[in-house]
Amino acid sequence: MTAAETRPQAEAKQEASPFVARAYAIREVSFDAPWSWLAAGWSDMWRVPSVSLAYGVIFAVTGFLLTVGLTQVGLQSMIIVLAAGFTLAGPMIAAGLYDTSRRLERCEPVSLASTLRAGFFGKGQLAYMGLLLMFIYLVWVEIALLLFMIFLRPGAVPPTEAFVPSLLFTRPGLHLLIVGTAVGAALAATVFAVSAVAVPLLMIEPVDVETAVLTSVRACRENPKAMALWAALIAGAMLCGFVTLFFGLVIAFPLIGHATWHAFRDLVERSDGS
Repeated sequence: MTAAETRPQAEAKQEASPFVARAYAIREVSFDAPWSWLAAGWSDMWRVPSVSLAYGVIFAVTGFLLTVGLTQVGLQSMIIVLAAGFTLAGPMIAAGLYDTSRRLERCEPVSLASTLRAGFFGKGQLAYMGLLLMFIYLVWVEIALLLFMIFLRPGAVPPTEAFVPSLLFTRPGLHLLIVGTAVGAALAATVFAVSAVAVPLLMIEPVDVETAVLTSVRACRENPKAMALWAALIAGAMLCGFVTLFFGLVIAFPLIGHATWHAFRDLVERSDGS
């Protein structure tokens, strides 16, 4: 079979695929644009509070139950790892909130069922994006366990009441805190760069994961100051949620989720020019 004969077949195969590789234009936004995204997200949240806050409650209760479970089996030291993992998986978990803001924008009906369906049963390439974020999360868990073994030695994890003092006031604990924070921050920055606009894009455009990820990275690269501020605001909101024993996540998580949709709408010019 010649190259001339195989080319039409390759083109036909490409046309048959529902997913396409497309270069999306990235808009330049002002440094303070993330504040307007938060304002728009706040407005969306209170337009459908029963849906948004219910989504936040589900997220918060899940985190609380996992924390209780870790405490019951004597793995309290892994609660910090769990909190970081929530941040890594958050962009995918919030997919239902992106869909809710999209529906509000289009004046379509919104229900908790439709939000949960979009968030946990996404179609197309969303599943592959979820696998990518899950892989990064599992890498973080393995690294965290390795760091515990290196700095605290196997079986030397202190009890709950002594864990924080050991972490802050002993040399191995400080080393663990510094290295763990640096590694966690690097992974969080990676997840932010590849998912800042990727998940909303995958929800509404027939593109593959590679295109969505590259578009997200370009959005961060072409708006470094605004995206750095946006990352800091997300981290601050999530931190407030965790230090309030997950209660703050009832508001913080849906707020960030809705705001992320508006960040996507500002940053990415879709194929229809919108």
